[in-house]
Amino acid sequence: MQWPGAYCDTKGHKCCYPNTGKPTTDFHIHGLWPNYNDGGYPSSCDTTNPFDASELDDGFLTKLTTEWPSFTCPSIGTKFWAHEWNKHGTCAESVFKNQRDYFQAGLDLKKKTNLLQALENSKIIPNDEFYNVEDVKEAMKTEIGFYPWLECNIDGEGNSQIYQVYVCVDKNGKDFIECPVLPHGNCASKVQFAKF
Repeated sequence: MQWPGAYCDTKGHKCCYPNTGKPTTDFHIHGLWPNYNDGGYPSSCDTTNPFDASELDDGFLTKLTTEWPSFTCPSIGTKFWAHEWNKHGTCAESVFKNQRDYFQAGLDLKKKTNLLQALENSKIIPNDEFYNVEDVKEAMKTEIGFYPWLECNIDGEGNSQIYQVYVCVDKNGKDFIECPVLPHGNCASKVQFAKF
């Protein structure tokens, strides 16, 4: 899950909204990536099954634009989802019967994490204020049952910001599990929760 306020505030980064306009103030899906227990991951597992937007109806594409947007400049539209499917989704074909099921699983997991609400319940709100990183992790654990891995960025002023949140799911892609490996964190002890 990615926090758009930090993505758009990263030093040296430019941020563009999808053609539909500014997305909602919420964490958005960055990807659903199969991983090995050692932290490595497979990549581009089936080149015979490339992304095909025609498998996703207009209503579903609109939902992806809202919940799984790209903030890359210039706006890349379906190319972002093509990248996610071709690199990661094809490595989960034994779990998801088609592209729609893969993307739907990501949408379902986003809804299930409810990260913004979990943080707000702990009085951690996106207001450019600084919070103890351990309090952020604890608030998220309360919602999902396990500690996530936080990735932070550095903004133009040198502040460590909540940027991405990684959570692990079981082999069926439905239930949260404790991550077998968490990378070393790159967040300061106090992190900014950027406005969006």
